Amino acid sequence: MKDQLKKLIQQSLVDLIANGSLPEIDLPEIQIDRTKDKAHGDFACNVAMMLARSAKMNPRQIATFIVEALSNVDFITQVDIAGPGFINFTLSADSAQQIVKDILVSGDQFGRSKIGEGKSVQVEFVSANPTGPLHVGHGRGAAYGSVVSSLLAAVGFDVHREYYVNDAGRQMDILATSVWLRYLEACGEEFTFPSNGYKGTYVSEIAATIKADQQDKFRHAATDVFADIPADEPQGGDKEQHIDALIQQAKTLLGETSYRHVFDIGLNSILADIRDDLADFGTDYDEWFSERSLMESGDVDKAIEQLKASNILYEKEGAWWFKSTDFGDEKDRVVVRDNGQTTYFASDIAYHLNKFNRGFDTVIDIWGSDHHGYIPRVTASLTAMGQDADKLKVLLVQFAVLYRGKEKVAMSTRSGQFVTLRELRKEVGKDAARFFYVMRGADQHMDFDLELAKSQSNDNPVYYIQYAHARVCSVFRQLADRGLAWDQNQGEKNLNRLTEDHEQALLTVLARYPEVLESAAINFTPHILAHYLTDVARDFHTYYNAHHFIIDDVELSQARLTLVQSVKQVIKNGLSIIGVSAPETM
Repeated sequence: MKDQLKKLIQQSLVDLIANGSLPEIDLPEIQIDRTKDKAHGDFACNVAMMLARSAKMNPRQIATFIVEALSNVDFITQVDIAGPGFINFTLSADSAQQIVKDILVSGDQFGRSKIGEGKSVQVEFVSANPTGPLHVGHGRGAAYGSVVSSLLAAVGFDVHREYYVNDAGRQMDILATSVWLRYLEACGEEFTFPSNGYKGTYVSEIAATIKADQQDKFRHAATDVFADIPADEPQGGDKEQHIDALIQQAKTLLGETSYRHVFDIGLNSILADIRDDLADFGTDYDEWFSERSLMESGDVDKAIEQLKASNILYEKEGAWWFKSTDFGDEKDRVVVRDNGQTTYFASDIAYHLNKFNRGFDTVIDIWGSDHHGYIPRVTASLTAMGQDADKLKVLLVQFAVLYRGKEKVAMSTRSGQFVTLRELRKEVGKDAARFFYVMRGADQHMDFDLELAKSQSNDNPVYYIQYAHARVCSVFRQLADRGLAWDQNQGEKNLNRLTEDHEQALLTVLARYPEVLESAAINFTPHILAHYLTDVARDFHTYYNAHHFIIDDVELSQARLTLVQSVKQVIKNGLSIIGVSAPETM
């Protein structure tokens, strides 16, 4: 209905300019909003005030012209001018009831639109280093990115979902070395495990598979492994120097082929676990993009040479630095270390250039909020390479903090002390986990209440919404048990019988669904959809508790059944986009 009003107002303004009532002016985007008070009608528009300055006219006069042009529109019963020039529209009862017919004829497609048709969007999300299982902190980014992608697809965008696999670099070397050291322990070697190694039980499990498969093939004496290695932090040394020296020792003792074998077993084992975990969480990808492929293809070197040619890099103390302060960053950044190794930033520059070269209209990065300082240097690198950095949208997600009772659960991938996403899903279920992750704005801090997520009560929002869907299903089961049937045609013919306040409230909230879907998509705000579904469930439960649907008045009964069937459809559609099931029994 909003779109119809926009088109009518737009056409009326074009006609007013054509007949000389308004001067030749540029027309703004028409804004239509629902009124907060039904006494002011159903919708309001402020276009008259937006045009007043450019038209050099009183906004109420402009509003009067528009109102006169809309005097014979059949679905509008009343148009009023309020305050300095607001135009309030009251819709006919038939138009309010039409939403039920629209929902039922469109089914699963109701609410979807084509505003993004012809535009491509790449959404990269999660992209956690494959150095350990996903934990509950990654879950919020997974749910958010997944739902943002689904929302964009629902309004017509061609969406490409991507996971950037950091399968190269220092963190992966630390993982490979950690796996090898645990393998050596399994072989009977004794030593103190490095404080900066990965200590999770999953590392020992990977090492055990290598031991079972390769026996002592990769074994070296601990005395040789730790010969001339700088002291670790607990012994008064430097933990970073200690682990880096061990990495180099692993590469030297194992040789390139054997080291790569250990490296790939660790990588592939954890990556396979991440793939399965995300799939079971309802998060799928079109592409898993390898960082290593950028290096092996020469893309990283090409990007660096392009920046050098643009005089954006400079050499200092043997390293190459990016002039990110020229683009608003707080300090310049190293892209090539003094030992010749490229940094993670260098790979990221090449990766973003690769994204842009693939021709996406918009590139969306979803990062943890602790990466906010990374935005200026990435956009600076794109600008420096002649790309339109405005095509990049970086969405930040605050970490979710898990509470078990009143106790905060500590999480650290390196120490191995964390609750995995898989464990969370098993405890509270996929539906509750996904819904809880997106029911607050991504930029807001989130405390994940385990006990609430598991509860079967009206205080649990996902249970409350799913219960509304199940309740509608139970109504139709009761209907069948009585030997009766829903007659959709008769129900639609008698929608005018829906005059109760609760029924009018439901008609109003159902009509909002397409607007909510569009707003949530273009603003990347899934929580708007989650809150909307809560509103629908609340209005339905209130209606259910106040009225009977299977009654002797057949015409009214069929109208009510038709209304609640449309409620069921909208709830199902909305939950589907969030990736949550719509159960028929609970």
